Amino acid sequence: MTDSSSAWSGERAAVADACRRLGAEGLLIGTAGNVSVRTDDRVAITATGTVLADLTPDQVTVVDLDGKIVSGSLEPTSELDLHLGVYRRYGTGAVVHTHAPMATALSLVLDELPCIHYQLLTLGGTVRVAPYATFGTPELAESVLTALEGRGGALMANHGAVTHAPTLDKAVEHALLLEWACGVYQSAAALGQPRALDEQQQLAVIEAAIARNYGTTQSVPPVQEGP
Repeated sequence: MTDSSSAWSGERAAVADACRRLGAEGLLIGTAGNVSVRTDDRVAITATGTVLADLTPDQVTVVDLDGKIVSGSLEPTSELDLHLGVYRRYGTGAVVHTHAPMATALSLVLDELPCIHYQLLTLGGTVRVAPYATFGTPELAESVLTALEGRGGALMANHGAVTHAPTLDKAVEHALLLEWACGVYQSAAALGQPRALDEQQQLAVIEAAIARNYGTTQSVPPVQEGP
């Protein structure tokens, strides 16, 4: 017996909202891709065969970390093992898998996406490309998990991309960032050999970001009025 349909409404709504946003941004097409968010030992995940850009909360299934359905009436995505593997190995909070066009294109020709822009340090720097394996298989899950070691995202050869983060909003932002970086690389490669940031340059960016609290809003001191 599963929980009532009203259970996990917040998580279901969040997954549906994330899918619709990714669809609007052009990262999802048709039924290709899947999104999940974890709360304690439960995972709300997109159901298989759903049109993700139009996803509704009732098309999100809740499973435990062993993959057993605890709420919902639809079978979860065929990439359930991949999502659960990321949660088990990395203790993250959300996973996004897309067949985004730029990411998929680069997965056909690269072994890794170099750190061409300092924003890729948000994902850990160079983005690895997991070797190809058939969708929904343990082999695919394992290859992607290996590629994600120390990273917030990976490309999947001849397939797409996956990102993860502590929150669903951040995992979506990571997916958008990765697709943007893939587009930049593709545009640069059409002009010549793209330059990557070396280790020293990357370290300098990290130090500057820490020193300046980069990426967060900061208040300016109040204006001191004269006497």
